Amino acid sequence: MHKRNIYGSLEVHLSKPQITVITGVRRVGKTTALRHLLKQVPHSNCLYLDLEKIENRVLFSENSYSAVENGLKSLGLVLERPCVLALDEIQLVPAATSVIKYLYDTYNIKFLLSGSSSYYLKNHFSESLAGRKRIFEMYPLSFDEFLYFKGHSTAAVASMSLAPFSSFIYLKFKQEYEEFLQFGGFPEVVLSETADDKTAYLKDIINAFIELDIKLLSDFSLSNELYKLIQLLAARVGSRIDVSKISSISGINRNKINDYLELLEYTYFIHRIPAYTTNKDKEISAQKKLYLADTGILQSLAQVSSGQVFENAIALQLRKKGNVTFYQKKSGQEIDFILDQKTAIEVKETPSYTDLKTLTHRANSVEMTEKMLIGRTASETDFKEWYWGGNIF
Repeated sequence: MHKRNIYGSLEVHLSKPQITVITGVRRVGKTTALRHLLKQVPHSNCLYLDLEKIENRVLFSENSYSAVENGLKSLGLVLERPCVLALDEIQLVPAATSVIKYLYDTYNIKFLLSGSSSYYLKNHFSESLAGRKRIFEMYPLSFDEFLYFKGHSTAAVASMSLAPFSSFIYLKFKQEYEEFLQFGGFPEVVLSETADDKTAYLKDIINAFIELDIKLLSDFSLSNELYKLIQLLAARVGSRIDVSKISSISGINRNKINDYLELLEYTYFIHRIPAYTTNKDKEISAQKKLYLADTGILQSLAQVSSGQVFENAIALQLRKKGNVTFYQKKSGQEIDFILDQKTAIEVKETPSYTDLKTLTHRANSVEMTEKMLIGRTASETDFKEWYWGGNIF
């Protein structure tokens, strides 16, 4: 079993009465996480139901609570004793929240839920299950998790976190980091043995996302139109998104593009980074930079530069370290990322002393003393004052 970083927090929450909700983009490993948690339960009064199966959806769509109770009992769950009920793909039965609330309030039952969208889970559950649940978000594998999946020692990998550039570490793990950038971090992609299999899985993930999640969670019926927009967005990763320009190119109404962007973000398919400013009104109005949820998905959708792929990866890696923004002057001078409003970060494929000097100057202009120059490939010089991308986790 390949353990994810999030499992520790999930295991701690397993003993708490609150509902455990796991959400994230499709095929990210939520079902595996549910099954892992069920194995940690100290008793056998447990039941797992996949709501992609119609008979299970019918059960949670019954007109009366007693009918649901009888159905669960017929499946072997003893409601009169402490029990655990795991429901996979909960977004497929929107009406289930009222049933869950009733069962939660009536019995000593621990719920484990998974769903592929915050669009439904965060908003709907916030109203229906207020105070009764905690939401855990799962993402594609980080690079340290990628290395665990490849069989590397947990302790050895953990020591690499945010370490300054080391020639030994760089040479040891460079090839694996390049694979990580090329194919991304979806578990089944990482575990596939051939490049053809990895590519096929990535295409399947994209199709499943559009054909299942989008059609289920929205009123949008034109999947071809959405796919065209996603391709346009993929080609622009790392750039500020100008909705008017994209509307002109695609022929899609501006308001509809904004709706699409909101949906894509709520379903974890894209990640938008706001501009750094001390003025909140400007922060809300400023155009955001856009990144895709996975570099493998990115390269399946568009022909992008290696620099765009690397910047997309670092954006995702930094997201797990804190609050990420970017800074850009009207003159066009930019700081790629600012972490937690105090660390200026520049991303360069082959970093140099000149890049560090430029970053220092720009960081000083916004009164930041902390800075990080992050690179992908070591130059032939002895310049060492940078952080390798593989150490950013």
